[in-house]
Amino acid sequence: MSETAGDLAEAPVDLEVAASGGKAELRLWLRLLSTTNIISAQIRRRLREKFDVTLPAFDLMAQLDREPNGLRLGELSKRMMVTNGNLTGLVERLVQEGLVSRETDPDDRRAFIVRLSKTGKAKFAGYARENERLVLSLFADLSPETVQSLMDNLAELKASASRR
Repeated sequence: MSETAGDLAEAPVDLEVAASGGKAELRLWLRLLSTTNIISAQIRRRLREKFDVTLPAFDLMAQLDREPNGLRLGELSKRMMVTNGNLTGLVERLVQEGLVSRETDPDDRRAFIVRLSKTGKAKFAGYARENERLVLSLFADLSPETVQSLMDNLAELKASASRR
Protein backbone atom coordinates (compact mmCIF):
# COMPACT_ATOMS: atom_id res chain seq x y z
CA MET A 1 0.00 0.00 0.00
CA SER A 2 1.61 3.21 -1.13
CA GLU A 3 -0.51 5.68 0.80
CA THR A 4 -1.13 5.82 4.52
CA ALA A 5 -4.43 6.67 6.15
CA GLY A 6 -3.03 10.14 6.85
CA ASP A 7 -2.27 10.67 3.15
CA LEU A 8 -5.79 9.63 2.23
CA ALA A 9 -7.32 11.99 4.81
CA GLU A 10 -5.63 14.85 2.97
CA ALA A 11 -6.81 13.72 -0.49
CA PRO A 12 -8.61 16.50 -2.38
CA VAL A 13 -12.38 16.28 -2.37
CA ASP A 14 -14.19 16.88 -5.66
CA LEU A 15 -16.88 19.21 -4.32
CA GLU A 16 -18.87 19.18 -7.57
CA VAL A 17 -19.23 15.40 -7.37
CA ALA A 18 -20.11 15.60 -3.67
CA ALA A 19 -22.69 18.34 -4.32
CA SER A 20 -24.31 16.45 -7.22
CA GLY A 21 -25.86 13.86 -4.95
CA GLY A 22 -23.70 10.82 -4.51
CA LYS A 23 -26.37 9.28 -2.28
CA ALA A 24 -25.74 5.74 -3.55
CA GLU A 25 -21.99 6.14 -3.03
CA LEU A 26 -22.53 7.37 0.53
CA ARG A 27 -24.86 4.45 1.27
CA LEU A 28 -22.27 2.08 -0.21
CA TRP A 29 -19.55 3.57 2.01
CA LEU A 30 -21.77 3.13 5.09
CA ARG A 31 -22.63 -0.44 4.06
CA LEU A 32 -18.92 -1.29 3.64
CA LEU A 33 -18.09 0.29 7.00
CA SER A 34 -20.91 -1.45 8.87
CA THR A 35 -20.05 -4.81 7.29
CA THR A 36 -16.39 -4.39 8.24
CA ASN A 37 -17.39 -3.46 11.80
CA ILE A 38 -19.65 -6.51 12.14
CA ILE A 39 -16.97 -8.89 10.88
CA SER A 40 -14.23 -7.26 13.00
CA ALA A 41 -16.42 -7.46 16.11
CA GLN A 42 -17.03 -11.18 15.51
CA ILE A 43 -13.32 -11.83 15.01
CA ARG A 44 -12.38 -9.76 18.09
CA ARG A 45 -14.92 -11.61 20.24
CA ARG A 46 -13.85 -15.06 19.07
CA LEU A 47 -10.12 -14.38 19.54
CA ARG A 48 -10.75 -12.95 22.99
CA GLU A 49 -13.08 -15.77 24.12
CA LYS A 50 -11.12 -18.68 22.68
CA PHE A 51 -7.51 -17.53 23.10
CA ASP A 52 -7.55 -14.37 25.25
CA VAL A 53 -5.76 -12.52 22.44
CA THR A 54 -6.61 -9.13 20.95
CA LEU A 55 -7.15 -8.45 17.26
CA PRO A 56 -4.13 -6.07 17.15
CA ALA A 57 -1.94 -8.83 18.65
CA PHE A 58 -3.31 -11.30 16.10
CA ASP A 59 -2.65 -8.85 13.26
CA LEU A 60 0.92 -8.23 14.45
CA MET A 61 1.57 -11.96 14.71
CA ALA A 62 0.07 -12.48 11.23
CA GLN A 63 2.52 -9.95 9.78
CA LEU A 64 5.44 -11.68 11.51
CA ASP A 65 4.22 -15.11 10.42
CA ARG A 66 4.68 -13.98 6.80
CA GLU A 67 8.25 -12.83 7.53
CA PRO A 68 10.29 -15.60 9.22
CA ASN A 69 13.35 -13.31 9.36
CA GLY A 70 11.33 -10.72 11.23
CA LEU A 71 10.56 -7.09 10.56
CA ARG A 72 11.87 -3.79 11.78
CA LEU A 73 9.40 -1.97 13.98
CA GLY A 74 9.07 0.78 11.35
CA GLU A 75 8.15 -1.68 8.60
CA LEU A 76 5.73 -3.43 10.92
CA SER A 77 4.02 -0.13 11.77
CA LYS A 78 3.70 0.72 8.05
CA ARG A 79 2.15 -2.64 7.25
CA MET A 80 -0.27 -2.37 10.15
CA MET A 81 -0.95 1.32 9.43
CA VAL A 82 -0.24 2.42 13.02
CA THR A 83 2.52 4.50 14.58
CA ASN A 84 5.66 3.02 16.12
CA GLY A 85 4.42 4.38 19.43
CA ASN A 86 1.21 2.37 19.15
CA LEU A 87 3.20 -0.79 18.43
CA THR A 88 5.82 -0.43 21.14
CA GLY A 89 3.51 -1.40 24.01
CA LEU A 90 1.97 -4.27 22.06
CA VAL A 91 5.39 -5.65 21.09
CA GLU A 92 6.56 -5.34 24.70
CA ARG A 93 3.52 -7.25 25.94
CA LEU A 94 4.04 -10.02 23.37
CA VAL A 95 7.75 -10.20 24.30
CA GLN A 96 6.76 -10.63 27.98
CA GLU A 97 4.30 -13.37 26.99
CA GLY A 98 7.07 -15.15 25.06
CA LEU A 99 5.24 -14.87 21.73
CA VAL A 100 7.74 -12.61 19.95
CA SER A 101 11.39 -11.72 20.27
CA ARG A 102 12.88 -8.26 19.81
CA GLU A 103 16.53 -7.95 18.85
CA THR A 104 18.76 -5.07 17.89
CA ASP A 105 19.20 -4.87 14.11
CA PRO A 106 22.86 -5.75 13.39
CA ASP A 107 22.82 -3.27 10.46
CA ASP A 108 21.41 -0.39 12.52
CA ARG A 109 21.92 -0.49 16.29
CA ARG A 110 19.11 2.07 16.71
CA ALA A 111 16.50 -0.25 15.18
CA PHE A 112 14.88 -3.45 16.41
CA ILE A 113 13.84 -6.56 14.53
CA VAL A 114 10.74 -8.33 15.81
CA ARG A 115 10.13 -12.04 15.13
CA LEU A 116 7.66 -14.68 16.20
CA SER A 117 9.17 -16.96 18.82
CA LYS A 118 8.80 -20.73 18.56
CA THR A 119 5.93 -20.51 21.07
CA GLY A 120 4.45 -17.62 19.11
CA LYS A 121 4.54 -19.59 15.86
CA ALA A 122 2.74 -22.53 17.46
CA LYS A 123 0.10 -20.36 19.13
CA PHE A 124 -0.45 -18.25 16.02
CA ALA A 125 -1.06 -21.40 13.94
CA GLY A 126 -3.98 -22.21 16.25
CA TYR A 127 -5.26 -18.63 16.16
CA ALA A 128 -5.08 -18.58 12.36
CA ARG A 129 -6.96 -21.89 11.99
CA GLU A 130 -9.75 -20.65 14.25
CA ASN A 131 -9.87 -17.29 12.47
CA GLU A 132 -10.15 -19.02 9.10
CA ARG A 133 -13.01 -21.20 10.38
CA LEU A 134 -14.81 -18.12 11.66
CA VAL A 135 -14.37 -16.11 8.46
CA LEU A 136 -15.55 -19.07 6.36
CA SER A 137 -18.63 -19.37 8.59
CA LEU A 138 -19.40 -15.65 8.22
CA PHE A 139 -19.31 -16.00 4.42
CA ALA A 140 -21.03 -19.41 4.32
CA ASP A 141 -24.29 -18.10 2.85
CA LEU A 142 -22.52 -16.57 -0.16
CA SER A 143 -22.12 -18.52 -3.38
CA PRO A 144 -18.65 -18.81 -4.94
CA GLU A 145 -19.91 -16.56 -7.74
CA THR A 146 -21.00 -13.88 -5.26
CA VAL A 147 -17.64 -14.04 -3.50
CA GLN A 148 -15.82 -13.63 -6.83
CA SER A 149 -18.11 -10.79 -7.88
CA LEU A 150 -17.49 -8.98 -4.58
CA MET A 151 -13.74 -9.49 -5.00
CA ASP A 152 -13.85 -8.05 -8.52
CA ASN A 153 -16.06 -5.11 -7.53
CA LEU A 154 -13.99 -4.27 -4.45
CA ALA A 155 -10.79 -4.41 -6.54
CA GLU A 156 -12.36 -1.86 -8.86
CA LEU A 157 -13.42 0.31 -5.91
CA LYS A 158 -9.96 0.06 -4.34
CA ALA A 159 -8.32 1.13 -7.60
CA SER A 160 -10.72 4.08 -7.94
CA ALA A 161 -10.17 5.21 -4.36
CA SER A 162 -6.39 4.83 -4.73
CA ARG A 163 -6.35 7.14 -7.74
CA ARG A 164 -7.90 10.02 -5.77
